[in-house]
Amino acid sequence: MANPETPLPQVFETEAAQTFVEEGHGGTVEHAEPELLGLVPFQWVSLAMLVLILIAIFGAKVHKTIAGGLDAKIATIREQLDEARKLREEAEALRAEYAAKIANAEKDAASMIENAQVEADSIIAKAESDTAAMIARREKMAGEKIAAAERLAIDHLRARAADASTAAAAALIAEKHDAAADAALADKVISEL
Repeated sequence: MANPETPLPQVFETEAAQTFVEEGHGGTVEHAEPELLGLVPFQWVSLAMLVLILIAIFGAKVHKTIAGGLDAKIATIREQLDEARKLREEAEALRAEYAAKIANAEKDAASMIENAQVEADSIIAKAESDTAAMIARREKMAGEKIAAAERLAIDHLRARAADASTAAAAALIAEKHDAAADAALADKVISEL
């Protein structure tokens, strides 16, 4: 620690400014302020703040307009997604309904096969005294009858499914797509190009 009675040396004290004056170069030393395009630094700061404030005032309106447009687009997309979700749920319900009908048709076909087998067995038991040709002919007729009934049931089910799908698709297209929608869609595509 330094003694409080001894003076500290002056490290930063120089005699350059005094020497400069004494050597005859003029009066006091003047420092030049930096300038750019005739403006000093505090004027540049003021100008920058003015530009920032103008951007904040007028730029906010543009931002609100852009945000409003984006919000409208987001709402439209959400509506379309909701509609697509509803259509998907309806399609899944129809698929489940027709899967149940097909399963029922398969059960009916299985029961028909069982009934036919029982009938064939009873015919065989009844016709033991008859010739082997008669037994073969009856089994063949029963098999063809079952196959025809299966084909008829499956064809009928397929026809009903196709009719229902066609009607639902036509109703959806007619409901959602009219001449005004065609014109709006065409105008939208043209404007995007």
